[in-house]
Amino acid sequence: MTERLVVTPPQPSISSTARPRIALGSWAFAFGPFAASPWSFDRLCRYAAANGYDGVEINGYRPHPHDADFDSDARCAELSARIGAFGLGISAYAPDFSAVPPGEVPIEVYLARLDSVLRFCRRMGISMLRVDTVSPPVALSAAEWDARFGQLVRTWRAAASRCAEVGVTLVWEFEPGFWLNRPSEVVRLLAEVAHPSFRVLFDTSHAYTGAVAGARQGDEPELLLGGAVDYAHKLRPWLGHLHLIDSDGSLHDNETSAHLPFGAGRVDFEAVLAALKPGADGLPWWTVDFCFWPGTERDAATAVPVVRSLVDGSSASGNGRPR
Repeated sequence: MTERLVVTPPQPSISSTARPRIALGSWAFAFGPFAASPWSFDRLCRYAAANGYDGVEINGYRPHPHDADFDSDARCAELSARIGAFGLGISAYAPDFSAVPPGEVPIEVYLARLDSVLRFCRRMGISMLRVDTVSPPVALSAAEWDARFGQLVRTWRAAASRCAEVGVTLVWEFEPGFWLNRPSEVVRLLAEVAHPSFRVLFDTSHAYTGAVAGARQGDEPELLLGGAVDYAHKLRPWLGHLHLIDSDGSLHDNETSAHLPFGAGRVDFEAVLAALKPGADGLPWWTVDFCFWPGTERDAATAVPVVRSLVDGSSASGNGRPR
């Protein structure tokens, strides 16, 4: 029998005093240039703590914590203790859904995978769950697109309902490398799922690459005149989580947005964050996302003061990039 847990979900609120804490996505030391020799999760936690991060965002791909490997209260308690020993919290969980594309598999198949993930989240006290569409951005006929979109809406609405039962918010990270990467498609999907526990994960690099470069959108890309700032305005009503990193509009391996160190790209962080107010200020975490960047060990160490200055509203003037 599938384990089902019912608790009263927390009510969203915007705090006028609490400031977001800063987390580091653990995938930064597991994917791309680090894939051949990924850091252990303990090494990642030690690094994050030593460089001033308040927490980690857990990459759910092995060798980092996979929910199937932490399938008991005891194993999760031990993992929680290890993370806590470094003085770190957990901002979110980004598990492996690659075998169950939500727009393509039956709903019950997706929900079965989700149940395993939610058991891990419950045991670990995690309230934010990151997902994507999994499917690549291939061209589809109108009929195929409509069928897949309808399936995705139904699946994620059901998933959000199940997440709500255990106090978890499902956050969708749109990006060039996955299907539904045009701004109007992102807005439409959020509006049609229309569930309070389904929100958007706004990644500054993906937003810039999508709105300014129209990356992987086909022959007629959908560009926004105001770039990532315009994108932020459009998505502000659904904001649930935030990833911060710079971008110049280029792609990593022609797949998804290149994630550049702060100051190496063209993202206007101050303007984007202003467009996301007041929601961004009330988020419990802002996560730094160095996915696929070869210089992460060096550059993630200097990112915390940059992000803290953005949190404090005292970053450098102009386009928001550090001097």
